[in-house]
Amino acid sequence: MSFGKHFHILWIAVLALFFSSVCFSHEGHKDDDIILKKLGYLGEVEFAISCPKDQQVAINSGVALLHHMMYAQAEVFFQEWINKSPQCAMFYWGYAMSLFHPLWPDKITPEALERGVNALNIAATLPRSPREKGYIEAAAAYFTNWQNTTDKKRVAAWAKAQRQLYQRFPNDIDAQAFYALSELSTASKKDNTFSQQQQAGEVLQQIFVKHPTHPGAVHYSIHAYDNPILAHLAVDIANAYGKIAPDVPHALHMPSHVFVRLGKWDQVIDWNIRSANAALKYPTKNATSMHYSHAIDYLVYGYLQTDNAPGALKAIAELNSHHPIQATFPAAYALSTIPARLALESHNWAQASQLKIRQPNYFAWDKFPQVEAITYFARGLGAAKMQDWRAAQENIHKLDELYNQTLAISPHYWAILVDAQRQTVAAWVTYGRGNKEKALKQLSKAADLEDSLDKNPVTPGAVLPSRELLGDMLMLTADYSNALLAYQASLKINPYRLNSLLGAKKAKQHMHTN
Repeated sequence: MSFGKHFHILWIAVLALFFSSVCFSHEGHKDDDIILKKLGYLGEVEFAISCPKDQQVAINSGVALLHHMMYAQAEVFFQEWINKSPQCAMFYWGYAMSLFHPLWPDKITPEALERGVNALNIAATLPRSPREKGYIEAAAAYFTNWQNTTDKKRVAAWAKAQRQLYQRFPNDIDAQAFYALSELSTASKKDNTFSQQQQAGEVLQQIFVKHPTHPGAVHYSIHAYDNPILAHLAVDIANAYGKIAPDVPHALHMPSHVFVRLGKWDQVIDWNIRSANAALKYPTKNATSMHYSHAIDYLVYGYLQTDNAPGALKAIAELNSHHPIQATFPAAYALSTIPARLALESHNWAQASQLKIRQPNYFAWDKFPQVEAITYFARGLGAAKMQDWRAAQENIHKLDELYNQTLAISPHYWAILVDAQRQTVAAWVTYGRGNKEKALKQLSKAADLEDSLDKNPVTPGAVLPSRELLGDMLMLTADYSNALLAYQASLKINPYRLNSLLGAKKAKQHMHTN
């Protein structure tokens, strides 16, 4: 049975379950990250410090947590060791580093910045080696004068300091790993050659060859190669991560970043089933971890690309049974995108046009205009395809508002994507009203905007690629050769994406018969 038939049979019941399960209020849970009560195997770290032996063993675990980006767990861990060993400077450094999430989309709070400054000020008063002093000063570069310096400039200052630390201590594996992380943190999202990511990957490869169980080498390498050009370099590294941290949900999810880029959907599905199951073992305070919903988003995407509607719908039904979910950006993204994907991937325009807004209602949606825009994009596109011009225009107006709001928080990334979404909907309205030439120009511009940026790690792919939609529009105008080029361009960014593959196949068939 085709995806469309599966979908129409199961969609209504699952959609009702999805929204009925999230339409309740919930208070009291905080945006804490995953907290593991028992530390399992985390890989091999040997981070030498000038403190007693038991503290040396502890710092190895703490630095491993940082490399795994288990930041909340690291924060608790370093705080406990500060209480036990207040004279060891590097525990204060580790605590400050746990508050700083350079690759994550979250925003550090003023209160956390104050705590970081205080910790590093104490560290600066304690006995420390020249190498330890370098680590403390590198962390301080991010926290210094935070009241008057933008986050972007502070990240750049930290990156410069990490580079200098690595240059001073080139044989220090962790200095090398943190330097590579800093390179990834400052890489331009508009660089389609991914030159800085490749440079970071080469640095990390030097560690991985000699120390294949080092968590920083493995984790940061996946981030370095999480792009369409370099992903093929990370297959072995990706497969190694689950062995290094078999109980860590984020570690079990990270390999799918590589496999999504390669269109290896079975691996995407397998890894995210493992990640989701692991995440359920470690709930946050009063809520399911964001790592669970993040894994389910990737899992649903994998199922959709394998034409497995029952699998996708079963995954979302399971997701619905685990509310409330930690109200963070990744969770907001997943919960908005999953229902939009289900409707749009099946071209179920009527369902897309009726998607509920601001669900679940216990999220502070005003914080996430770029995420809320996804729902209005789907609603607007669905309405345009249904020739409901009034509804389509209303959704475009809302996208305009959300675009302006997003400009204030992410002018160089998310705002560009919201702009592409609103232009895509407008193009289909233009097409539906008969101006096909103008519509193709509008949609081509939208696709160029979307393709100018690489996808964010929070998502396995665009909700519905504008380039693929351009192929669909060209098919309707019987311009099969250019439609084929559009689908092929989409596949270059999204290898083995199902609807682009099907579109390319149909375009070729028409070209051969005409």
